[in-house]
Formats: sequence, structure tokens, C-alpha cells
Amino acid sequence: MLPLRDTATSRRIPVATITIIAINIVVFANRLTLPYDEALEEIYKYAFIPSRFKDGFIHIESYIPLFTSMFMHGDIFHIVSNMWSLWLFGDNVEDHMGSFNFFIFYILTGLIAGLAHFVFNPMSNVPTVGASGAIAGVMGAYFMMCPNSKIVTLVPFIPFFIRVPAQIFLFIWFISQLRSGINGITAGVAWWAHIFGFLAGLLLYKKFIKD
Repeated sequence: MLPLRDTATSRRIPVATITIIAINIVVFANRLTLPYDEALEEIYKYAFIPSRFKDGFIHIESYIPLFTSMFMHGDIFHIVSNMWSLWLFGDNVEDHMGSFNFFIFYILTGLIAGLAHFVFNPMSNVPTVGASGAIAGVMGAYFMMCPNSKIVTLVPFIPFFIRVPAQIFLFIWFISQLRSGINGITAGVAWWAHIFGFLAGLLLYKKFIKD
């Protein structure tokens, strides 16, 4: 199922959400302009690599990729799917938190997601990039803050549009991530970052509510 939009309305322009999306697009577009060797060097410099973090976690510079990796993506499908999810859920969460609080919340849940990925994959040499851990945190907050919302969803190949209660949609998503993480399915996806990002959003959202 492909989520298209939600039924919850926002009272304000989601400045932080738009800014985060813009930064991600600029970073991705910039990497596309680089020669292959330079693009690869950028990935290894700014992506989060668990084994590298393990070897140098006492040094402050080792923590920088936890932050920078949140604004990097592997390919066009990766960035489009992530930014669409952020746009879908982020505006309503930001509406209740305010732009500044939302940005801090986004970064915090993203950092927690990255650390969770490290805990479950401390020896991995694979560069990890993507905003999905932070976006999972936004989804966790949305789960709690918009219980009556519905997600207008496209069922492909039919095609058919249905309205799925947001909490059911997100619960199914979370269970799919948990199942993949427990079963050890890799496929280059940081499942535990998604899981703990979502849980962080569930647990921390109240601390950031402005109204």
C-alpha cells in the first residue's frame, strides 16, 4: 500500500519540515554532481559506519556522522520515499511542537536511531545513510498525537484507494520493521534504527509539545 496523504489538518506552515526536506534534496543533488570517486569519498566521510564508531567513540569527531548521515541518501528511491513520509507525517507533528522543538525532536530521535543501529550491528563496515530513523521518530509522535487521523492509501495494481486509520497503518509498519529486525533480514536496511526511532518518538513526544 502506498500512503498518499493524511486527513489531519495543520494550522501553520511546516517551516522546519520544509527546511529539512530542502537540505536533504540539496545534499543529494550535490552528490550527484560529483565524480564517482569524490562521491564515494563523501559517503565514507559523512555516513555512519558502526565499526568506525566503535573504534573511535571516545573522540568527538566520531559522533559527527551520526548527525550528517541523517541528511544523506543512497539513491533516488531512497530520498523520495523518505521525504514523502516526512512530508506526510511531519507537518502535523510540527504543528503541535512548533518549528524549533520539532527540529530538535527530529535530530534527537535520529541520533537515538543511529545509536540503536550501532548497538545491534557494532561490527558492521557498511556505511549507513538516510533520514528514516529520524522520520520513524516523527511517525511515533504522529501515532500518539493524531489518533483520529486516516491515511489515504493507494492499493497498487487494482488501483483502489482506501482510508486506513493512521494508528493501524503505523502499527502494521512498525510490526513489519520489528519482524525484519528479529529475523535478521539485512538488505541494506537499518531495521533497528527504524524500530528505536519510532519508540523514541512514542516516548519523547510529550516533552516537545508546545500547545
